[in-house]
Amino acid sequence: MNTKMSSKQYEEYIKDKLPKPKYLKNCIAAFIVGGFICDVAQFISNITKSYGFNKEAVSAITAISMVFLGAFLTGIGIYDRIGRFAGAGSIVPITGFANSIVSPAMEFKREGFIFGVGAKMFVLAGPVLVYGISASIIIGIIHYLLGK
Repeated sequence: MNTKMSSKQYEEYIKDKLPKPKYLKNCIAAFIVGGFICDVAQFISNITKSYGFNKEAVSAITAISMVFLGAFLTGIGIYDRIGRFAGAGSIVPITGFANSIVSPAMEFKREGFIFGVGAKMFVLAGPVLVYGISASIIIGIIHYLLGK
């Protein structure tokens, strides 16, 4: 009895065993959840506008609120469930960024607040901040040089 398979036979065997992705369902879930997250942000924006805040304050309050909601929902374990259901729809930039910062911190909270939560929180945030600040400095220099 020969138990060895050729690579082609193995590929066929694996192909039959792998679950088939549900592209349409995944796209619809991502669209609905991503749209809902954006609706929440728009609702916060509209509420703050109705209180008479200027455009800059409305933007800041909305951004801070969405980061807080993303971090809070990650902290209590709800954002992970949303991500499993919605896939890419849950990584709307501002809440997805908050989730990606809080998730590593939550994973290492047993190691303490300094070496666990504090250190791991910047696993993703560190490179984003470094490249974001570096890019803004370079763009500022270019703008300064071209502006004169």
